[in-house]
Amino acid sequence: MTSTTSPAPTRPPASATRAWLPVAAVAVTLLLWSSAFVAIRYLGDDFSPGALSLGRLLVGAACLAVVALSRGVPRPSRRDLLSIVVIGVLWFGVYNVALNEGERRVDAGTAAMLIQVSPVLIALLAALFLSERFTVFLGIGLALAFGGVALIGLSTSPGSNHDVLGVLLCVLSAVVYSVSVILQKPLMARVQAVHVTWLACTVGALACLPFAGDLVRETADAPASSIAWVVYLGVFPTAIAFTTYAFALTHMSASSLGVTTYLVPPLTIVMGLVFLGEAPPTMAYAGGALALVGVAVARRKPRTVAQEPAQTA
Repeated sequence: MTSTTSPAPTRPPASATRAWLPVAAVAVTLLLWSSAFVAIRYLGDDFSPGALSLGRLLVGAACLAVVALSRGVPRPSRRDLLSIVVIGVLWFGVYNVALNEGERRVDAGTAAMLIQVSPVLIALLAALFLSERFTVFLGIGLALAFGGVALIGLSTSPGSNHDVLGVLLCVLSAVVYSVSVILQKPLMARVQAVHVTWLACTVGALACLPFAGDLVRETADAPASSIAWVVYLGVFPTAIAFTTYAFALTHMSASSLGVTTYLVPPLTIVMGLVFLGEAPPTMAYAGGALALVGVAVARRKPRTVAQEPAQTA
């Protein structure tokens, strides 16, 4: 007699069922970071750049503290703490204020395209300060990327310093972001990523405290919807997106993860069209494409030619 009982189904390994988590984390990060450009543009009429930076960072630091402290109290060395302070002032302080001011002058999609020159700058700084190889591809990519920036600058209103200043402020944001990444890279081997992010965000909030009076006055005058968007910036693009980015980084190579940020400008442009009814000037698209080509070229590695074994006579 044969048994009609079917064998119990085998469960897939936990690693297989969780393979989608890093991909989901990347998707969340890209969507939230793209939405930040749109939210900053939207809030330009209700909050000044410094006040918006402080409000966002205060909310973000409070949320990150919950995650960071659940993994223990960080105890960085004095040298690491100095790097974290510099990262906090540059990445979370100067970056946010400059980007917020820049987006009062250029649209969200243009700002997102300008920030994407940062991978080229990171590669250049890594070659200068981290002893990484400076290649011909890096030099060509640098020239192409900044050619794209020049096109974006030319695409703004002719003869208007107002828009050109916005372009320069967004480029400044890309520069301080790139410097911060170079400073952060050695820290990852010694301090947990979430601790570095939380401490740096807290330092950035402290650096923006001179804008506290502006934040109080502008919050009192702002509509509830704008206040909610400030909270959104602190919780989602800051606390959650940085956490999901760190999670993805533990499961993917930095280069593979870096390539995904090329999706931020198109996502931002679509969101800007839907929620703000605005889009970059026509020439800015060409400049953005040229900048992204420059980034792709700069990331290429020189092909190594395998040497043939020496022949004996």
